[in-house]
Amino acid sequence: MEKGVSQASNEAKVNAYRDVIKTICNLHWSNLSQEGLTSIAWVYYFFSIQFCETVGLARILYPNDKNLEELDRGERDTDNLSPYPGVVETNERVDHCEFMRRTLELTPIEQTERLRLESIGKAYLILSRSMDPATRAVSLPTYEDGGLEQVFRSILKAQHWDTPLLKAFKHFLDGHITLDSDPELGHGSLCRFLSPTAEVFDLWTAFGQMLVEAAPELKN
Repeated sequence: MEKGVSQASNEAKVNAYRDVIKTICNLHWSNLSQEGLTSIAWVYYFFSIQFCETVGLARILYPNDKNLEELDRGERDTDNLSPYPGVVETNERVDHCEFMRRTLELTPIEQTERLRLESIGKAYLILSRSMDPATRAVSLPTYEDGGLEQVFRSILKAQHWDTPLLKAFKHFLDGHITLDSDPELGHGSLCRFLSPTAEVFDLWTAFGQMLVEAAPELKN
């Protein structure tokens, strides 16, 4: 009996990140202003850096895994988001975090706001980089196997996509939903063999906190 309770308790800890995803998805995305959505795009850039780094860590830890090799080809040095005007040319290969970096250059923002958002994003990177590489690697299926898709669909409930930056960000989100949504052929299937640990909760919590800090109106 005690063994069963202990196992159930451990499973609950491992799956606690799912509650964070629900919390993120339940934020007030449909009421987000254009300025707030721009702030989300800015800090998402820092998440995309973390994500590309995580794919690289997984490749180092599992160098012979063909599925992770394919996932890598779909996230780094890839043309699967091309072309997009002002960001990538036809067949141009870039990491997805580079796509986001170029996206942010499409619409300038105030210097003080840029510094604020960079501070938030850099703090997130410091925290994520302090975590064990193995923990970061096994976080991949929590992102690719439905987690980020849910978040992206929630962000797309926002109403204001009128600037060049936000139009490119929408292209990025739509493209990733396409890449991730197929349960058999999507990116989630390529990393599903990895078993998340309870510590991925901390990664997801940091992500959610970054989004809210960037756009506090999400909680109003």
